[in-house]
Amino acid sequence: MPHPAPDVIHRSVPSPAGRIHLVEQGTGPLVLLVHGFPESWYSWRGQLPVLAAAGYRAAAVDVRGYGRSSKPGQTDAYRMLELVEDNAAVVHALGERSAVIVGHDWGSAIAANSALVRPDVFTAVGLLSVPYAPRGGPRPSEIFARMGGEEEFYVSYFQEPGRAEAEIEPDVRGWLAGLYAALSADTMPGPGTPDPHFVGRGGTLRDRFPAGRLPAWLGEDDLDIYAGEFERTGMSGPLARYRNMDRDWEDLAGFDGAPVTQPSLFIGGGLDASTTWLADAIEAYPTTLPGLVSSHVLDGCGHWIQQERPDEVNRILTGWLASLPA
Repeated sequence: MPHPAPDVIHRSVPSPAGRIHLVEQGTGPLVLLVHGFPESWYSWRGQLPVLAAAGYRAAAVDVRGYGRSSKPGQTDAYRMLELVEDNAAVVHALGERSAVIVGHDWGSAIAANSALVRPDVFTAVGLLSVPYAPRGGPRPSEIFARMGGEEEFYVSYFQEPGRAEAEIEPDVRGWLAGLYAALSADTMPGPGTPDPHFVGRGGTLRDRFPAGRLPAWLGEDDLDIYAGEFERTGMSGPLARYRNMDRDWEDLAGFDGAPVTQPSLFIGGGLDASTTWLADAIEAYPTTLPGLVSSHVLDGCGHWIQQERPDEVNRILTGWLASLPA
């Protein structure tokens, strides 16, 4: 996988969070890259040099609560509208008026809502792994509580402050290795094995993670970088994103059912539960993403899409960027 060149720039810029740390490479139109859980700017290491070589200024942020970005102490400081304003502040702090925004996992939802709420700043949006689904229906907590029968869905498991932290923080590196493996195409549990998205009664998520082998995209040095970030910062800031889903549902009531109309792109993994569970959301794209330029599901790919299949994602991403109006 390509890695950022030595001339990448690390900087921290002011935002409503306090500061947002980012890593940028290249010159040209700004492309803002937003990671998901549990990751960091480093998730885009395979995209930064390729986007720079294609004539773009690529900037990968640490979302608030992660890495070197500010970590507010209040749970409600991690609501979606706050993250949207962080992204807009980054664009302006970099001296730009607008940007294309691309996100993966939670970053996909953050990117979609950034385009929805701040169309004055975000002119196009790329969504990786998690499809866009407009705000609507029952409260998210009610939906997730009904999933899994006697088992507990991971989003529900994450709700109580301190509970998931107690599982993860004693062995951050081991937990991350297990989660990354559980959702990667080459190491995920096979058919007929317990689903790692659910927790058995009295159990933990880690109980269902595969052990002993890293996915091909993840070297020991890469894992050290990820683990080092969370060992330093803890997990409460990242987990707070899950703990604001009902607040987001309330905050975004004015956007109920709203489409994202800017030029858009979707790339999902064929083996990713985010793609299969949300197949109806993908089918609804003619209504919910009327500006969709192209949609791709990569056969045999898991959840960590831009790291599992960097060359393919880079080809699709740079082709889409080249198609956008100047």
